[in-house]
Amino acid sequence: MWGVSPTSLWDWTALRQRIAKHGVRNSLLLAPMPTVLTSQILGNNESTEPIASNIAVRRVVSGEFQIVNHHLLKDLNERGLWDEAMKNQIIDNNGSIQNIPGIPSDLKQIYKTVWEISQKVVINMSADRGAFIDQSQSMNIHIASPNYGVMSSMHFYAWQKGLKTGMHYLKTKPGAGSVQVPTEKTKLIAHNENGVTKEEKSDNMKKTPEEEAALICSLENPGACEMCSA
Repeated sequence: MWGVSPTSLWDWTALRQRIAKHGVRNSLLLAPMPTVLTSQILGNNESTEPIASNIAVRRVVSGEFQIVNHHLLKDLNERGLWDEAMKNQIIDNNGSIQNIPGIPSDLKQIYKTVWEISQKVVINMSADRGAFIDQSQSMNIHIASPNYGVMSSMHFYAWQKGLKTGMHYLKTKPGAGSVQVPTEKTKLIAHNENGVTKEEKSDNMKKTPEEEAALICSLENPGACEMCSA
């Protein structure tokens, strides 16, 4: 089905022969899913997903507390870069470290958030796992500002890669003007750009059916896909 030839690291032929001879208890064995709550208990990210933010706030019944990417924290501590000012800079950048001058480029490459990774890469990695998953996998897609063309392109690309589940959840970023907690150095002030209200922006962004149709990637010109250029 997948057209994949496994490496010789594991003896797949012998496994198939044993299954053919003895059978298995269950017809389906694997269905990895992003289990958010149970993964957070041990300080991990859910399933195979990239981390959404290097610093986040978790809200529970008893209150709320900050969650820090402990792998990043360890690396910053080892290089003598972690302090209160660094923490505030990461918070000011919404959990991203890409625009913080004091952090080395090698760490920036390692600790990209899911919003900074092309979703084509996420789909490709899911397809690579697919050959070894007999049921399906819950793959979440993260697109900050989705539109009709991007979503159509994404679904067709996942289908062409042979994925059984093209998308579990679509996760987006909240719109401008959402409430944020300011740090000591930064105060975020909500304002309209150039005097344009939210309602006017929304009206200006509405597309006609013809414009929406033009956003869809042509199967004859797959290189023009907005999703692939992310």
